[in-house]
Amino acid sequence: MISRIASSMGKGIFAGAAGTAMMTLSSTIEMKARGRSGSSAPADAAGKLLGVEPRNPEGKAKFAAVVHWGYGTGWGAVRGLIGAAGVTGPAATLLHLGAVWGAEMVMLPALDVAPPVTKQPPIETGVDAWHHLVYAATTNVIYELLDREP
Repeated sequence: MISRIASSMGKGIFAGAAGTAMMTLSSTIEMKARGRSGSSAPADAAGKLLGVEPRNPEGKAKFAAVVHWGYGTGWGAVRGLIGAAGVTGPAATLLHLGAVWGAEMVMLPALDVAPPVTKQPPIETGVDAWHHLVYAATTNVIYELLDREP
């Protein structure tokens, strides 16, 4: 039982890294198309929680990248736990999406680094939902490929 959970979490971590890569691609394309810069909210939240204050723009960019990749990869372990519980397919994707995106919607406003979803323009909420769906769907596909029986 414990080895199954550990194995599932390990597969989830790899899947989460793949999901993060696809979310990065999705958001990079969208930012270029819309002419907007990336959000600093996730890095600002992590900075508050960890007591980290980058000294310059380069340090802030590096810290933001570490937070982005660490957060996405780490949430992959949760996808592994979902798999270990026997949930698969679209249900697993939706459960994982709800956990990841729901945590963001609660945590960022609670840390006062982003407004609540009710105070954001609907287009921004939709774009954010899209990128998180890309992440969760990719993570699910990769997890299920890794979890197949030989």
